[in-house]
Amino acid sequence: MKPRTRARATALQVLYEVDIADHLPGTALQHRLEETPLPETLAEFTRQIVAGVYPVREKLDGVIAEHAAEWPLDQIAIIDRNILRIALWEIAVFHDTPLKVVINEAVELAKAYGSDSASRFVNGVLGALAPRQNELMQAFHVTAAPEE
Repeated sequence: MKPRTRARATALQVLYEVDIADHLPGTALQHRLEETPLPETLAEFTRQIVAGVYPVREKLDGVIAEHAAEWPLDQIAIIDRNILRIALWEIAVFHDTPLKVVINEAVELAKAYGSDSASRFVNGVLGALAPRQNELMQAFHVTAAPEE
């Protein structure tokens, strides 16, 4: 597994644990990094993903639900939902990974961790989102509060 793919996989495991066990993201991340040590640059990327996705997951879910209309959000497998959250966050907020790479990485995670049809589902949703990349970036853009 490529290094950044490992970091994404670790973040995926943390976000999945948070969803199914209602653990705190910081605690889950710390335990995961203790169990699966990563070089510091990859551990930092994992932290960025978890810290970036977790606070905006409801907003991410809204976008996912809009583009996977045939699948109500509560019927999307938790692992698939978190793969989509990570990819959408990278597209809309992180801006550091090329769109094609984000989609390819998400499909690879879906192949590794999802069901047999997960990779097709993830690819389809992200393919529908791809033409809206600029719109998504604007929707997730957070402006700084004015200084007083």
